[in-house]
Amino acid sequence: MDILQTLLNEFKLKKEHTENIIALIDDGNTIPFIARYRKEMTGSCDDQVLRTFNDRLLYLRSLEKRKDEVRKSIIEQEKMTDEISTAIDAAVSLTEVEDIYRPFKQKKKTRASVAKEKGLEPLATLILSQEQGVDVQSEAKKFVNEEKGVKSEKEAIEGAKDIIAETVSDDANVRKKLRNLLIKNGEISSKLIKDGDEAKTYEMYKDYAEPVSEIKNHRILALNRGENEGYLKVKISFNDEIACKIVGATYIKSDNELGKLVKEAVEDSYKRLIFPSVENEVRSLMTDEASEQAIKMFETNLKPLLMQPPVKDKVVLGLDPAYRTGCKIAVVDGTGKFLEKTVVFPTPPQNKIDEAKAELKKLIKKWGVQVISIGNGTASHESEVFVSELIKEIDAPVEYMVVNEAGASVYSASSLAAEEFPDFDVTVRSAISIARRLQDPLAELIKIDPKSIGVGQYQHDMDKKRLDSVLAGVLEDCVNSVGVDLNTASASLLKYVAGLNAGIAKNIVVYREENGKFKSRQDILKIPKLGEKAFTQCAGFLRITDGKNIFDNTAVHPESYSKADKLLKLFGYTEDDVKNGNISDLPQKLDAYGQKKAAEEIGLDMITMLDIVAELLKPGRDVRDSLPKPTLRKEIMDINDLKVGMQIQGTVRNVIDFGAFIDIGVHQDGLVHISEITDRYIKHPSEVLKVGQSVVVEIIEVDTKKNRIGLSLKRVKKQVNG
Repeated sequence: MDILQTLLNEFKLKKEHTENIIALIDDGNTIPFIARYRKEMTGSCDDQVLRTFNDRLLYLRSLEKRKDEVRKSIIEQEKMTDEISTAIDAAVSLTEVEDIYRPFKQKKKTRASVAKEKGLEPLATLILSQEQGVDVQSEAKKFVNEEKGVKSEKEAIEGAKDIIAETVSDDANVRKKLRNLLIKNGEISSKLIKDGDEAKTYEMYKDYAEPVSEIKNHRILALNRGENEGYLKVKISFNDEIACKIVGATYIKSDNELGKLVKEAVEDSYKRLIFPSVENEVRSLMTDEASEQAIKMFETNLKPLLMQPPVKDKVVLGLDPAYRTGCKIAVVDGTGKFLEKTVVFPTPPQNKIDEAKAELKKLIKKWGVQVISIGNGTASHESEVFVSELIKEIDAPVEYMVVNEAGASVYSASSLAAEEFPDFDVTVRSAISIARRLQDPLAELIKIDPKSIGVGQYQHDMDKKRLDSVLAGVLEDCVNSVGVDLNTASASLLKYVAGLNAGIAKNIVVYREENGKFKSRQDILKIPKLGEKAFTQCAGFLRITDGKNIFDNTAVHPESYSKADKLLKLFGYTEDDVKNGNISDLPQKLDAYGQKKAAEEIGLDMITMLDIVAELLKPGRDVRDSLPKPTLRKEIMDINDLKVGMQIQGTVRNVIDFGAFIDIGVHQDGLVHISEITDRYIKHPSEVLKVGQSVVVEIIEVDTKKNRIGLSLKRVKKQVNG
């Protein structure tokens, strides 16, 4: 396989850019660094394309490696033929390679291997030939041998049939045909086999069947989970008669006596060997595809959640709701620094609402609290009602927001939280986390195992290594697209900066604590284990807000400082002009001078030069500031206030295969089914919606008994357009 040509065909990139990306990856460059600082070499591929490219490159290389191993093994067995060699060359997946290798694998003891040990292979070859006029009983008699354990002609024939059955089963083309047949025309079905309360989860699958080609990915994962938990029996089925004809087409050449024996062997091979194996393979392929989709969905949801705009420079009161043990309260200042904690009991069974109000009013006045952040867990509805009433009684501009507290308890019980707040119990740490995740979602959520953040489907059923790899990529992309303040960032945040790891991140924090603030990006070269290569990868993503060099507070890479300086001088600017925001007319001057001419004089490619201009215009900018701000509220609605036909503002909380959950200011999120998102055909809700997006929806169903709210997006658009 020509890996370069395969990648060219699949990614539709220029040959030069494809070769450059491979070379950059092989040279140990990180994806964020390549995406941000080597655009001219990649044709401006973004981080997502580069990660997909990298995954594919790794797969193709592992495929080639496996082909070489298989080829070497077959040659060593002296069984290589031109036909086998051509088949190996043509294989485009690991499954196909393993199919080709199957007959040459060292097998455990099988019925066929036992028959071969008894010397029955020549009889099997004779039967397979299906020659006319052969008396099979007479031929079988020649193989009767008490010493070898062949006691009769019948046993000899049965042993020969076992050899034929395994030969048919090992045929790569047969397996491929049957696999494709099951994928295109098979049916997957399930039966409920265990009772109990948990079995209700799988009610829709108790007597279920659907074509393999049509089943949705989330149903595949649901069936797998039900099967793994022992509630469901799942199988794939196909017409056995048709399948046997397809399997036997290559082998059954006659309807004589030998042909009938071959047919019997083929039927045995199909039922005993091929179908169970290929069924497992198809189930595995379906699971892999569904898992990859679920992982991609998690990736799609996680990125906008992490990239939600921070509520900056506001004193926040974090409220971790509870019933019996009370609501834990933590106040943090505009930088996230802990100020004070307490516990109040406004929820059942205590219902000490007046006392709780008095306590929180004191805290709000004492610290100048501007926003209350409420976790969306147990008792959050009652807590939200309480906070809404409290705000009406305060003569100050206080707002609130319900935040997703998923993972807060995981973080609060972690060694990281214990290190950060050794004197607090887990409930107080959780309240601090709830407050901080409103102030800077990225900095706070980065401390939590992504699988615990709660914006995916079936993430706990996924292959851990693959899921961790994809989610680490999301975290890395988010952190590096925002940039990190070198003088305030935690080790948890720093470890996701391109070129750094957990060890170097800790070394940076230790160095900062011992030596004070970093004055320059160059200072990080003093950090133990941080060499020139790591510096090249990480430097552009680290910010120093009040350093000597204004470039240190931008995404301009140190390798381009001298060129950035030339650019400023070319148009009569100084670094002070950048610092004071006095270069707003730089783009106009650049256009008048000629971009190409300027780039040549400075010694830069056009893409990098324009990136530098964008950075110099807004030093210290946060890319998240340009995104829609989170919706802060002062009042709460109840599900009983909702009426069908109402239109209401909401925020997308989670996007899944069959729709999206929307926070509309009621304790219960509403569901927009995929059929109610838009009039045009879409394969997946993520084509239209993303986590954190602000939308107007219409109420189409309210079920107070089941606490269910149905929403529509497309009906709103129809009315607006109409």
